[in-house]
Amino acid sequence: MATFKVTKGTPVAFRDSAYPTASPSPHEGELFYNGSSGAFQFLGLAAGAWSSGGNLNTTRQQSAKGTAGIQTAAVATGGKAGSSNKAQTEQYNGTAWSEVNDLNTARQAAASCATSSTALVIAGGNTPTVLANTESFNGSSWSEVNDLNTARVQFAGAGTQAAGLVFGGNPGAKTNTESWDGTSWTEVNDLNEGLANNSGAGLQTAAFMVAHTQHEQYDGTSWTELAELNNTRSSLASVGTTTASLAFGGEGPAGIGALTESWNGSAWTEVADLATGTYGNSGSGTNTLALNFTGDPGPGAGTNTSEEWSFAHAVKTIDVS
Repeated sequence: MATFKVTKGTPVAFRDSAYPTASPSPHEGELFYNGSSGAFQFLGLAAGAWSSGGNLNTTRQQSAKGTAGIQTAAVATGGKAGSSNKAQTEQYNGTAWSEVNDLNTARQAAASCATSSTALVIAGGNTPTVLANTESFNGSSWSEVNDLNTARVQFAGAGTQAAGLVFGGNPGAKTNTESWDGTSWTEVNDLNEGLANNSGAGLQTAAFMVAHTQHEQYDGTSWTELAELNNTRSSLASVGTTTASLAFGGEGPAGIGALTESWNGSAWTEVADLATGTYGNSGSGTNTLALNFTGDPGPGAGTNTSEEWSFAHAVKTIDVS
C-alpha cells in the first residue's frame, strides 16, 4: 500500500481496489483513494440485512432446531406441514436446496447438533408420540443410535455430531439438559428456568438458550442467566456463539414477528427485521452470516422460503468535484 505525499494534513491511503467489506474490519471509517475506480472512498459502519435465499423443496415448519451447519452448508430435517410430520432432509449449498435420504422416523420439533450439513444428530420430537429416539447423519443416510434419557419435544440443541447438548422442551417446560458424546446421552445440570419452544446454539461447553425474554449460557458445567432479550417471543431461531449471536423471528404478544436481535457479549440490540415474519423457524450460521429457513408466516401454513443474513461494511464514495 502507498500513500500520497503531502505537505500538510493527513496522508490518504492508496489502494488498487476497495477495502474488503467483511465485518469486523480495522479499516472502518478510513478514507482512502481507490485507484481502480479513481475515487476517494471510505468504509462505512457495518450493518446487517436479510435477503432472499433459495427455496426448499418441501414446505414445512418446526424442522429440527439448534446448530445446523453454516450459511452456505446448512441442513433442514424433519418438521411438519399442517398435521403431517415430515421425514425429508435437505442440504443447502449457499444457492439451492437438494433432497437427500429421509429420516427413519418422521418427526417435528426435534433438536439438532451439527456444525456441518453432512454430520449431525437429531433427537426427540413427536410423531405425534413424544420421542426419545436419536438418529445420526453421515451426509448420505440416517442411522438410529442411543436414545435420550428424557423424551421431549419443542426444544433446542447445540454443539456437534460428536459433542452435542440439548435443553428445555415439553411436556412440562423442562429444565433438564443432556450431553452427547457421540455414543450416548448423559444428564447434566439443569437450566435455571424450564422453557419450551426455545432456541439455542454454540458448543457443548459454551452454549446459549433463548426463549420469551430469557437468556441463559452454559459453560460446560452449569447455566447462568444473562441480559434478557428486548422482545418477548417463543418458537424463534438463533445462531452464533455465547459472545456473538443472533435471534430472529418467533411469536410474541403482538403475533408472528420479523424482529432480529444481535448479542455482543453484554447486551441485545435490535437490528434489521426479516423480510417476512415467521415462527417455528430454524437457523444456521453465525451472527454475521446466517440463514433462516422453514418456519410459518401464518398459522399452519409452513413455508419453503429461506432468508440470508449478512453483516458488512458499505463502501461510500466521496464527491470531490
